[in-house]
Amino acid sequence: MTIRDVAARAGCSIATVSRVITGNGPVSEDMRKRVVQAALEVGFAIARAFPETRPIISILIPSLTNPVFAVAVAGVEQRARSAGLSTVLGQSNYDPAQEEEIVTALIGERPVGMIMTVCDPVSSVALQRVRKAGLPVVTIYNEGTPEGVGAVSVDNRGAVRRMTEELLALGHRNILFVGGRFVSSDRSARRYEGYRDAMTAAGLQTVPAIEVDFIDATKDIDLTEVIADHRPTAIIASNDLLAVTVIGSLRRAGLSIPEDVSVVGFDGIDFARHVSPRLSTIQQPSQAMGTLAASLLLDMAAGHKPPQQLRPDVIPLSGETIAPPRQCGLSTVNQPPKPA
Repeated sequence: MTIRDVAARAGCSIATVSRVITGNGPVSEDMRKRVVQAALEVGFAIARAFPETRPIISILIPSLTNPVFAVAVAGVEQRARSAGLSTVLGQSNYDPAQEEEIVTALIGERPVGMIMTVCDPVSSVALQRVRKAGLPVVTIYNEGTPEGVGAVSVDNRGAVRRMTEELLALGHRNILFVGGRFVSSDRSARRYEGYRDAMTAAGLQTVPAIEVDFIDATKDIDLTEVIADHRPTAIIASNDLLAVTVIGSLRRAGLSIPEDVSVVGFDGIDFARHVSPRLSTIQQPSQAMGTLAASLLLDMAAGHKPPQQLRPDVIPLSGETIAPPRQCGLSTVNQPPKPA
């Protein structure tokens, strides 16, 4: 494929394609996206055609609503600044379609490479586009990243399996998993698998995950019906923000934490330490992961290292939201008294 093919697909002149590739000369943002999109569609490795890249790292994350991503971005920016680079950021809102759109714009920035968290690295069209463009790329937080792509992630499945085993050791048998929608997060899906592994190994029935929207769940979630149906003595939330929302929902149902229901999260975000009672969770070294991802990307871009897949350890953080279940179990949830 040549520049001529890209121009024909984008419906523009060869000169316009050249201006996008070189960064020399005026091009509207809409036209820049059209040219990059056309290059990706016809299989033209546009990034390899850049005469020089700009001193930036492009970053794609699901959302800044969850502090875990903001902390990782801080790690990327710190490493980028030390190398004389800046960053440009896009948010996908946990939407694969938005991932594709934003990645096209980020490629057009002519970065040295890209760091990204996608919904699912196995099926991500956005990740495929970055690879076809010829850009060095590192995923962060995603497991199952294809070979030939750099990655920095933790063992989500193993970490939640161990957490579930801890709850089982305390005597919990009716444990519920509440997570972000699996189609939007491979992390949430892997954590549910860890819960299921531990329950199955203990000979206990697994309950289908309660999947909620990531963005809306940070505002509110109503678990009244779920609690009445399943009567859990413990709830595992797929991240700390969701765990805090779960605690709020349990309290509105008239339940105490951990006396009535134990709650655990995942991520180890700073503000969860200030929740009362203090949240029990699993901490990811998010800032270090961002720094690692940026360092790996720069080494790949310079040809010093091939793509590597790194897995730092998680750290269990004991809190005050876990306790043995009451012997009598969870009885009622805001049920009116029976008539005498």
